[in-house]
Amino acid sequence: MTQYQSALSTLIGEVLADPDLAHSDVFRRMLQAGLQDLVDAEATVKIGADRYERTAERTTRRNGTRPKTLATPAGEVDLQIPKLREGSFFPSLLHPRRRVDKALYAVICQAWIDGVSTRKVDQLVRALGNDTGISRSTVSRICAEIDESVHEFLQRRIDHTWFPYLFLDATYLDVRHRGRVVSQALVVATGVSGEGRREILGMALGDAETTDFWTEFLRGLRDRGLKVATDADPLGVTLVTSDAHAGLKAAVKAILPGSGWQRCRVHFARNVTQKLGSARSKPVNALISTIFAQTTTEAVIAQYKAVTDSLRSSFPEIATMLEAAEADLTGFAPLPREHWQKVWSNNPIERLNREIKRRADVVQIFPDQGSVTRLIGAVLQEQHEEWGYGERRYFSDISMRKLVHTLHEHPEPARPELYLTA
Repeated sequence: MTQYQSALSTLIGEVLADPDLAHSDVFRRMLQAGLQDLVDAEATVKIGADRYERTAERTTRRNGTRPKTLATPAGEVDLQIPKLREGSFFPSLLHPRRRVDKALYAVICQAWIDGVSTRKVDQLVRALGNDTGISRSTVSRICAEIDESVHEFLQRRIDHTWFPYLFLDATYLDVRHRGRVVSQALVVATGVSGEGRREILGMALGDAETTDFWTEFLRGLRDRGLKVATDADPLGVTLVTSDAHAGLKAAVKAILPGSGWQRCRVHFARNVTQKLGSARSKPVNALISTIFAQTTTEAVIAQYKAVTDSLRSSFPEIATMLEAAEADLTGFAPLPREHWQKVWSNNPIERLNREIKRRADVVQIFPDQGSVTRLIGAVLQEQHEEWGYGERRYFSDISMRKLVHTLHEHPEPARPELYLTA
């Protein structure tokens, strides 16, 4: 078996061979080597085997590394985080959730200082060991550190690749604004890149989901490099998935004219339930779901028409809803079959919204808009990094190649009728 030599033992050998190495650089490199050894040791425990080692406890294999720069008192050190063939790995010593915890702590402290926190927040602050009060300078320092990182993340360029799929959704948070508590719309955009990986693309906070607000948000994404599909180059935003908010639809049409729109099937089912009531809507929604059980574009369209016709006599209002929404609910149909289940609803981004709500429920009322950006931006940044370090892609490389082939053959994927007549 090949004997693996640790990074630290390698550095010690270099120092012994060359005593004239700069002391400051040696300290930094020793720290880097020690941390790298700890990372590799934790990966060995997770995998169940060291490099080149055969054991019965092995659960997966290494598959290269990802670079990670860590700021330390001795300077920045570059670490290599092992990637796995199955599952994901992030070393516990790097504290992948520390940024979010610090952001939550800072927002809670700010609310406590400003006197707008609830009893629940007061109790939490005291549980963190702040019975005697919190220094404004300490909170300001923590906030400035987090704000810089979050701002850099939310304003970064996103032109490093193309994003065929864009998911948009909004949730509402209570924020103290101009002396009163108001409900404000927090909108988030996530995307799937041309490499089949998910990324957080942006967020914004506004008074309401108006057309102007959505338009400004999408224009900001485009200005940061979000590629728009054109007839000459279809490798841009292919499909936008969201609910049927009129302002959002208008903004997509104005800012992303080359993309299609998929109305979230889960939201449509809720609309049916609101129209008919819980008991009467169950068989209707079950019938509508047969549309999404088909396996070809032609079968989806045929079943859609069959379901609409079958509801025309008993539920004419639902049949009318289906007729009006046909192009919107079947936007997924011309795309690769492997992608359908993950693009025909907003479920992926709604899971993210639940994590946002979980953090926001601790604060309850945000002291100002900046504190929302600080905490939620940190949550989104951590999720983005977690997706990046996860080895498993959202869509496989083979299915993404199918998508590229489809787009070059049919540059308007949002209109399935073009496929049926081609």
